[in-house]
Amino acid sequence: MWATWWVWIVAGFALGVLEVIAPGYIFLGFAIGAVLVGIAVGVGLLGSSLPILLLAFAMASLAAWFALRRTMGVRQGQVKLWDRDIND
Repeated sequence: MWATWWVWIVAGFALGVLEVIAPGYIFLGFAIGAVLVGIAVGVGLLGSSLPILLLAFAMASLAAWFALRRTMGVRQGQVKLWDRDIND
């Protein structure tokens, strides 16, 4: 089952839907990683070994998370600094 490419693609889309329901760029990296592993399995770049597939999923998800953090994360100067209290 894990070596079937469409299972990874469906899992990626399910994680994407979960990201829409609970936004915050938490599940989006996992969704991108699952879709990338599904594409790699479909093309034939990865074998059917579960540990290898999980390692590829972890590495792709981590790379996607770093890319999302770089493109959509907090940028310099974006942090709001409060210089007075609202109760004053």
